[in-house]
Amino acid sequence: MAAPGETHVRHAALVARDRKALDLVVLDVQGVCGVADFFLLCSGRSTTHIQTIADAIADGLRAEGVRPLHTEGVPDSGWVLLDYGSLLVHIFLEDTRAYYALERLWGDAPSLSIEG
Repeated sequence: MAAPGETHVRHAALVARDRKALDLVVLDVQGVCGVADFFLLCSGRSTTHIQTIADAIADGLRAEGVRPLHTEGVPDSGWVLLDYGSLLVHIFLEDTRAYYALERLWGDAPSLSIEG
């Protein structure tokens, strides 16, 4: 299994965007976090939307030979995490995302352009 690199992160972000994910942000946390290299953060309008985004990202990366090491959360909780080791994908309901405020927590991390 390949570890996700910058190309995979961008692909996952584009898939999320295609599924109408809201407030899509990719943070390059390599210099500020020992847990992962990239965080992909986005929101969905409903629990169904969150599941659709998560499934699309998992399917898109699986097609590239990348599988999650772990998944956590369920759409009904307002948050789903797909853990790919070097990439953590956080998909939130908007209120849940505002509560956890990961962008502020990792505010020192630069954003990565989705387009490359």
